[in-house]
Amino acid sequence: MGEDPALRAAYRLCRRTTRLHDPGIYALIQLMPAVLRPPCWALWTSASVLDDLADQQDAEQAERVARVQAWTQALQRDLAAGTSTDPVRHALVDTALRWHLDLSSLQGAVARTVDDVRVRRFVDWAEWRAWCEALVPWVDQVRHLFEQAGAPMTLRLDRQQDYKRFIDGAQLTDLLTDLSADLAQGLLLLPQEALDAFPGAEDALRQGRWSPAAAALIGDLTALARRWVTRPVMTRGMHPGAATVLNTAACLMRAQLDAVDAAGPALLKRAQRPSVVARTRVLAPARLRSALAWSLTPLTMPTPRPPAADTSDPGPAADGTGLRPPPSHPDGIRAPQIAADQMPSHVAVIMDGNGRWAEQRGLPRHEGHRAGIAAVYEMVYGALEIGLRHLTVYMFSTENWKRDTKEITTILEATQRELDEGPLRDMNVRQRWSGRPDKLPEDLVHSLRREEHRTRTRTGLTLTTCINYGGRDEITRTAAALAQAAREGEVDPHLLGEDDFARHLPHPDMPDVDLLWRTGNEQRTSNFLPWHAAYAELYFTPGYWPDNDRSDLWQAITEYSRRQRRHGAVPTPLTSPENHHSPPHTQPDPRHRAR
Repeated sequence: MGEDPALRAAYRLCRRTTRLHDPGIYALIQLMPAVLRPPCWALWTSASVLDDLADQQDAEQAERVARVQAWTQALQRDLAAGTSTDPVRHALVDTALRWHLDLSSLQGAVARTVDDVRVRRFVDWAEWRAWCEALVPWVDQVRHLFEQAGAPMTLRLDRQQDYKRFIDGAQLTDLLTDLSADLAQGLLLLPQEALDAFPGAEDALRQGRWSPAAAALIGDLTALARRWVTRPVMTRGMHPGAATVLNTAACLMRAQLDAVDAAGPALLKRAQRPSVVARTRVLAPARLRSALAWSLTPLTMPTPRPPAADTSDPGPAADGTGLRPPPSHPDGIRAPQIAADQMPSHVAVIMDGNGRWAEQRGLPRHEGHRAGIAAVYEMVYGALEIGLRHLTVYMFSTENWKRDTKEITTILEATQRELDEGPLRDMNVRQRWSGRPDKLPEDLVHSLRREEHRTRTRTGLTLTTCINYGGRDEITRTAAALAQAAREGEVDPHLLGEDDFARHLPHPDMPDVDLLWRTGNEQRTSNFLPWHAAYAELYFTPGYWPDNDRSDLWQAITEYSRRQRRHGAVPTPLTSPENHHSPPHTQPDPRHRAR
């Protein structure tokens, strides 16, 4: 903190605020190394300030929304200036600059807070979980602090679902704890799906009555929250200090749920808290474990950096401001105009022929993969220019491990290099990864997740790269997740539908594939996106992947626009010559440039 008395006072205020308003969070922060406590106080207090602005009952809804927005806009100005006259923002700005935090990732959480002021009703658990995601960016900032300090709170990639459920459990525990305060404001922040399972419970709670239905509902929800926060596998392989923080958080939440369970009708009168004895049983051994873990870990504290454009920038979430457009085609070719109702939403590409392209030129096969990277960029440029929303590319399959070691190494090293240095970093591209972490280099996995995190608020093209991906493997893992959800009572096995399955896919928001394109003169789908491509239009071309550029993508989309998609319905009659299109074909227009 240096010798700045105003800054020291700002952090002390954040500490007092955290301790006063949430002793549980304060106790968890005390389990962290001393160097991480002030930034955690600043992050928690900032989130608390925004929640308080949204919840103030002395103002109308529009005024509360305006206050939240004014505070966040002031934060952007303060980040640019590197300081603030507001003590909480002063501490947060120092934290962001000192620890190299990208606060643009909090925009989604702020937007959710604004929406929270406007409407707080959820049809089902899916809507409720979307609301809960406002907490995730704040938690991710804490994880970033651990990483910057040299003790990363690394989550195994196959445990991401456990992490999400843990966050859900934390939110549900808080909701049950604050039930009396919410009801006093006329709020019942539970999904209608949960309320409908216990007829009469909603009316009883809104009237402040502890009926048998209300008791049964609360008992069911506390059991559900307890299952969600009990995720011991989540911390396996994690630094012992970070694991102690998360495991202690789970123990404290279970103690909190015990207090809720034991409260009965008193739950509707006031918030229930675990006893001092119960808290001590959890915290005393945790303090010893964390002290030992941190005493064995050399930690670092980054030096402060001056305000920078990428920190003060409101970020790409709104409209891509500050991001570069794609370069023009070398030949000056422009994207064709495709009617909105004929434009695919999602194009998936099997990039075949890299090795054969190299062999045709007397080069080692791995050189073909280097050349293929340029074609990937071309497709992204073309997708941005034509307005495609989703592009998924098959980079490396689970079966590709059978190939020559040199070829595999080239593919993975090229992917790593492009993630770290490639031209897509400054474009309006949201990057995602689909596949398994098994066998992949740790640095590559870290880079893939880093880019997912860094670009997750961008609103242009969503580029999903499939690395160590297999379609049957994806379906098997989804079935396992669904079976786990059924075992935990989250779904009824007798009422499962396609939507339930889709919600448990690695990327539930990925739309179905409209057009699946394969290069290299092969005509098979090779275990690629079998769930999403069930109704995809198939398009096969003879040219090897490195010979393609964005005009080939545009040709594929143009071909798609000519096809009549029926999904099992009766085809639309062709009533006039103007409505007649040439029959579908799988080869490029012969006037298209030769390969």
